Amino acid sequence: MPKRVLQGTVVSDKADKTVVVRVERRYAHPLYKKTVRQSKKYKAHDETNACKVGDTISIEESRPISKDKRWIVVSNQAD
Repeated sequence: MPKRVLQGTVVSDKADKTVVVRVERRYAHPLYKKTVRQSKKYKAHDETNACKVGDTISIEESRPISKDKRWIVVSNQAD
């Protein structure tokens, strides 16, 4: 089964080798048909501490790395 890949914006890089990524999804409301924006934060493993706040990155599903980290940084589009 393929691993999920999400794209989002880094909102925090204070922890060592960890970034917090806000992933936004848009969908049409089932009754009102208005486009709704919903965001969720994921903690992702950044081995080289290369990502900075504001970068747009791709994260990929992985094995559990810590209590909250289940994602790893795949690519950094800010490079």
